[in-house]
Amino acid sequence: MARARRLEKFRPAIYEYPKVQVPKTSLGLSIPTNRSSISTAQKMIKASQQGAILNIPIFATTQNAARLGPICSELSLPSSAFESDKTAFSMLVPSLISALRSASSSSFQIAIVGIETHICVTQTALDLLDKGHRVYVLADGVSSCNQGEVGIALRRLAGAGAVITTSEGWLYECMGDASISEFKAITGLVKETKEITKDAVQTLCKI
Repeated sequence: MARARRLEKFRPAIYEYPKVQVPKTSLGLSIPTNRSSISTAQKMIKASQQGAILNIPIFATTQNAARLGPICSELSLPSSAFESDKTAFSMLVPSLISALRSASSSSFQIAIVGIETHICVTQTALDLLDKGHRVYVLADGVSSCNQGEVGIALRRLAGAGAVITTSEGWLYECMGDASISEFKAITGLVKETKEITKDAVQTLCKI
């Protein structure tokens, strides 16, 4: 019965409440550890693509693309992804708020990856928490120019109510039960990215 209740709890999170991936551009910034965060973002996009494994909407922003460049091409965002440029540090600009409202009128469970942890990721997470959303920050999917900023920012966000977790932990939490139809595809993706994930966790998850 416990497994059945858990499945009932988390399946609506997959199908009714969008989670937000936030891959942002790495161009124009010198972030030595950003390769790991990009690899994590690639994995999460693959798991979350519309019509793919978990069918979770993707929302992405760039920070002043005219100066810092577009979303890095390695991420290969699907055509269904929402994209918007901004100058505000938080993602919650009018265009994205409107897109979120179009996706659902209720509160969201939102997973964030991107850069920089102590600026855009932090301000986005705090704004989402302030609006009553459930926020997950994937520690192996966020980075900063000064890596020392990351742990401080993540501890602050945890104290504010965000869930600090890893990409693999979040994927399994989304599923909740090995009996669901998506389980085989997700575990296949986990095995396929095992070494990349191990490297990202060892490099970035230092809270």
